[in-house]
Amino acid sequence: MSKFSNIFSQLLSLFSKNDFYRAVHDTQAERHSRGFSSWDQFVAMLFCQLGRAHSLREICGGLHTCLGKLKHLGMGKAPSHSTLAYANEHRPYELYERVFFQFLDRCRSEALLQGHKFRFKNKLMSLDATVIDLCLSMYDWAKFRRAKGAIKLHLLLDHDGYLPSFAVITEGKTHEITIAKKLHFAPGTILVFDKGYTDYTFFSRLCNEEVFFVTRMKSNAVYEVIEERTVPQNRHVLSDQIIRLTGVDAQDKCSYELRRIEVWDLEPPQMR
Repeated sequence: MSKFSNIFSQLLSLFSKNDFYRAVHDTQAERHSRGFSSWDQFVAMLFCQLGRAHSLREICGGLHTCLGKLKHLGMGKAPSHSTLAYANEHRPYELYERVFFQFLDRCRSEALLQGHKFRFKNKLMSLDATVIDLCLSMYDWAKFRRAKGAIKLHLLLDHDGYLPSFAVITEGKTHEITIAKKLHFAPGTILVFDKGYTDYTFFSRLCNEEVFFVTRMKSNAVYEVIEERTVPQNRHVLSDQIIRLTGVDAQDKCSYELRRIEVWDLEPPQMR
């Protein structure tokens, strides 16, 4: 436990107490504190996440085993489960929303100093979604299939520091494109996504907003070749074309000229 406390205190040192208490003052989070500070609550709930506690009693019990070390975490004493429950029920969420964005701004500023391996003049972003399975008997609201529960995490990753710039959790049945259509990007952004986001209306809007996008074309896509571009002396690139979609619905939804590049991947796909 001594090693865990040392690591835990190092993690807490990443959060500025001055900024934290400024957020406490702005949100009036301790109006009904009853002697249990917002910092103590923050430490307790962070302990919950890192220690994988499953109940308030488990959180409080774990903190009680750290007696003598809590002062290094900025806590006076371990709370009772009733005190922690009251704080969780009555503290405004705006406090921790501000703390999150304070920490995110710090991560972004430090990430920009480190740079990344991609050398693009344009901002590079990746958009994807993943299904998180849940036990339907415990989370009956998360209906996904007849005997399976799930939620879906939609994430937009900014490659400047590899930090998420957008995340939303929906029901498992929510399609990826439904969330993607609600997002807007600065002109010149390079957006990467998979075939799950194929929607020609969405493609047209991205072109209209001067956003570059990279994706895989569906095998049944209908198009005409407008121009054959010169292929560099690179055995990975098989063809480079300027095309226009000619499908029944596609040509009406997306009339822009698109660039189609066919490549050969020397590495076989990973077995799942």
